Amino acid sequence: MSDGVRSSSSEGRRAAAMRLLRPEQIARRGAREEFIVIGLGRFGTSVAKSLVMDFGYEVLAVDADKDRVQHMSLELPNVVQLDATNEDALRQVGVETFDTGLVCIGSNFEANVLATVLLLRFGVKRVIAKALTATQREILLRIGAHEVILPEHEAGLRLARRLAHSHVVDFLEVSPEVNIVEAMAPPGMWGRTLKDCNFRQKYRLTVIAIHHGDDTLVTPAPDHIIREGDLLVLVGSLADAERLE
Repeated sequence: MSDGVRSSSSEGRRAAAMRLLRPEQIARRGAREEFIVIGLGRFGTSVAKSLVMDFGYEVLAVDADKDRVQHMSLELPNVVQLDATNEDALRQVGVETFDTGLVCIGSNFEANVLATVLLLRFGVKRVIAKALTATQREILLRIGAHEVILPEHEAGLRLARRLAHSHVVDFLEVSPEVNIVEAMAPPGMWGRTLKDCNFRQKYRLTVIAIHHGDDTLVTPAPDHIIREGDLLVLVGSLADAERLE
């Protein structure tokens, strides 16, 4: 079978799976990244609904539970019941044509691993998997997942920091060693310039932006003076950001 025939067949299967697309959605197919979300628990449902309703992306939502699929069909335009650990079932929806696959199966780690492996085998460009523990995260990374998230763990860290009155407001992990961190400027830095605070040498951090009220300053100059109420956007390790206090 030629590559052209194979590609046409994949598109046909995918079109059948997404037959509920509205005309305006069909018109912009191929123009933006498209997602397949596997597992419609609280986390998977939240991701799928946000991608569709808040950002206007095309999403195929998948779950093995018939009742859950029927319920979500009232809220999402493209929902399919299938076993994501079944290679033939994934082939029928043309999974290989999606840009990003999110595996959000939380209760069955074996199914999580199998679905992740199959997405990778089908050549999905970016595969993001959900893990419940650090050990699960390590396993998923070792089998090739491009990114693994631990939503419960990250939510717990954020809550703990708020309860501890930490100056760290939020963070995004880029890699185990690098984070983008939002932190309130501590009182000891008020009235001092960025150069005086010596972020790079003293803290191994880089200030990439500063929020103050409704204003945002991107790539502030070294002579910029830090004020009370400034929210610093930093690049570096979370541990180093914590040392600012």
